[in-house]
Amino acid sequence: MTDALRVVSIGGGNGLSTLLQGLKTYSQSPPAGAPAIDITAIVTVTDDGGSSGRLRREFDVLPPGDIRNCMVALSEDEALLARLFQYRFEAGRGLKGHSFGNLFLTALTSITGDFSEAVRKSAEVLNIAGRIFPSTAANVTLEAELDNGRVVAGESRIGRSRRPIRRVRMIPSGARPVRDAVKAIEAADLITLGPGSLFTSVIPNLLVKGIARAIRQSAAPKAYFVNLMSQPGETTSFAASDHVRALLDHSGGALIDYAVVSTTRIPPALRARYAAQNAAPIVNDADAIRALGVGVIEANLLRKGVKVRHNSAAVAQVVADLALEGRKRRMARNSSQR
Repeated sequence: MTDALRVVSIGGGNGLSTLLQGLKTYSQSPPAGAPAIDITAIVTVTDDGGSSGRLRREFDVLPPGDIRNCMVALSEDEALLARLFQYRFEAGRGLKGHSFGNLFLTALTSITGDFSEAVRKSAEVLNIAGRIFPSTAANVTLEAELDNGRVVAGESRIGRSRRPIRRVRMIPSGARPVRDAVKAIEAADLITLGPGSLFTSVIPNLLVKGIARAIRQSAAPKAYFVNLMSQPGETTSFAASDHVRALLDHSGGALIDYAVVSTTRIPPALRARYAAQNAAPIVNDADAIRALGVGVIEANLLRKGVKVRHNSAAVAQVVADLALEGRKRRMARNSSQR
């Protein structure tokens, strides 16, 4: 119990960065009486829009944007690195629209000849609290089948679609996982998925061949952090149980032990602002989740502010408690096998 608890967090986008930001405290200087946490992030690489998409097409590299956000979240000097790595050029032929962090990772990929190695070297240079792995090193594309039967290719186009999504798939379907990512899953005390865009940030990781199987075979507890708000088109009218059902459907069956939902009431002014964008708070239908064979953990997870976001400290507290449960489960299993 004296070793740091091993947490593997899977996802992408702002949701994963928020979770990592909270966990960083447990890695660097845990609260009094709290366990230390060893962090591994496994990040989706299907982004094809904006700066990441341009670099992907022009330099044949994996999209660096989500990796960059995770590095900033875990960096020792987050304030400075956030300003540097998130800095976006506002002018310059070929530079306008690019972020410095994306260019940094692209340049290092060219130097090392391997994106995963570039991520590792960047982590060393930035002295981040943990490890970050892309879920696959393959050049993959996300494809979605909408409710009307239309097929949309590319994460950015899927995100802009306003039709409900029936299913997503990865092209090519046999993309192999990064081996270090699988090894981290096998050694984990806790595996988390989300929060983040269900079909474009969380599920794509499960479509990488071997990732869902490794999660399922792990003895660690698995927790899915349900989003706070629906996303237009992608999850319009989705309740929490619909998120869980989609996760299970795309991973081949039973995968998670818990769905973590927020019980904090979203202020009316914020609800109205999001309603204008056709987004609404996720309904926490706990009984329907339990009917799927998944437990429910309820907590106050909303961060105060002008946007609806998870509170990174509150999320990290839930993660720490579940990781401790996972370590005890592992120790009990090891004792019974002696």
